[in-house]
This record gives sequence, structure tokens and C-alpha cells, in this order.
Amino acid sequence: MNESASFRRIEKVIAHIDRNHERQPRLTELARVAGLSVFHFSREFRRWAGLSPTRYLRTLSLEAAKRELDERGSVLTAAWAAGLSGGGRLHDLFVQFEAVTPGEYKAGGAGITLRHGFAGSPFGRIHAASSERGLAYLAFVDRGDERATVELKARWPRAEFIRDDAVAARVARQAFSERAGRIVLAPMGTNFQVKVWEALVDLGSRGPTSYGELAAAIGSPSASRAVGQAVGANPVAFLIPCHRVLRRDGALGGYHWGVERKRAMLAWEHATAARSRGAGVRAAPVA
Repeated sequence: MNESASFRRIEKVIAHIDRNHERQPRLTELARVAGLSVFHFSREFRRWAGLSPTRYLRTLSLEAAKRELDERGSVLTAAWAAGLSGGGRLHDLFVQFEAVTPGEYKAGGAGITLRHGFAGSPFGRIHAASSERGLAYLAFVDRGDERATVELKARWPRAEFIRDDAVAARVARQAFSERAGRIVLAPMGTNFQVKVWEALVDLGSRGPTSYGELAAAIGSPSASRAVGQAVGANPVAFLIPCHRVLRRDGALGGYHWGVERKRAMLAWEHATAARSRGAGVRAAPVA
């Protein structure tokens, strides 16, 4: 089974667990949702998440959230404890920003060459583009490669484009593997957007965050709405972790590439962190 098909199956299961975790659905029920035998489902889920389905389900227990609320009083912290995420890939990466200059932004990327291509990932097909400076774009593809290419070129209307699927394959290995090297991000946006994205990398690497917390982090506590728009314009999925922005009440909120994908990414990060803790691996902080 390829990674994209695997994600779709597990995505369905994650959504089912989210809706029904209070009654702790049995393994046979989860396997039926995935459309697999119990044996194959258990093996596929463990391969994808690194944990058994039963153990993962326990991480979503509301009791964990209740304990965290009682002890610390934070809804966002409680959402974290209930299994929405934990640790995460950004702790394993050295992520550095080299955003385009205001002049390059106004020029629409004129003089910049972007090598772009497509590859598989645990969360579906991706479209990635890199300049000499670093990774400029990472998006999930749901409506076909041609439409995805049109959307990329609309962001960089005057750049030169070269098709290179090896670029996307390298990005997929770096972003979604257990061990990865240094990643330089080179997105194009307004000064305000870039400030929000940098704050998102910082806050998102520590756990879930909110629009209000991001606004405070950039020194504009009353700009939550504008911050939300900047988060929605994020051009580098996953590595600029807009999937970690929750509503103040701890709910998932929306996501440009689909709430089910957001839920699956948070679950995958949680399982990865749990596996690392179990193996005695300490994640390095983001620089």
C-alpha cells in the first residue's frame, strides 16, 4: 500500500476515534472502518504511527485532559495532554528562516528560479518548490498536479519554474522521516506575514498555540484577525506548523488542507513523540 493510500485509511480511523473515543471503540470496529482485517489493520496502523491502535486510543482519553485541566487550568494544555500533539517533528529539525526581501516580494519573485515537483508523504501527495535560498513552498495536493502548479505560479508570478520531482522527494524525506537534517525555509510574504510565520515556528515547536498567543508574540495583541489571515496564507505546510493552531477553547478549528488531515498530523506527531520517549530519545530544540 502506498503512503497516500495508507494516510487515507488511517485518516478515516482517526476521525472515527475522535468522534467515538468516549466509548473506546474496539479493535474490530476500527479495522472495519479502515476496510482491513484486524491483523492487517493493526500492522498498518503500527507501521504508520509506531504504536498499536489500542495504545494510541488510550492517549486520547478524556481523563488525561481532565487531569491536566485540574492541575494546570489551561484548555490548550489539556488538548495537548489529550493527544492532539506532543513534541513533534519541529523539535527534530533545525529550521531557519531566509524569507524573500520586501523588494523581491513586490517584484513577484522576478529573478528567482524555483525547482518544483511532486512526491508522496504520510498525509497525501505533496507539491514542493525550492529556490537557491531554501524551501519556498510545500502544499498538499488534492485537486491534481496541474491545478497545484497553477496555484504555485500564482504565488510567484514572475519567477522561473523548473520541474524537478527530486526536489519534492528530498523535502518529503526531510520533513516526514524520523531523522532529518537542517531545513532552510524561504517563503515569500509581507513583512507582517513573515513575522507571524516565524512566531508560528517558535510557538508551534513547543505545543499547540492560538491566534491570540501568536498576536501577543509578535507584539500586536489586538491583531488576532490579521494573524489568522496570515496563518491561512502559510505557504509551507507542516514545517510552518499552522496545523498546531487551535481555537482558544481547544477545538481544532479549520485548516487549509482539511481538518481531517490536521487531526491526522497531530495524531502522527503525538505517536512519534510517544515512541521517542519510550525509546529514551531526547529531541533537540529548534534553533
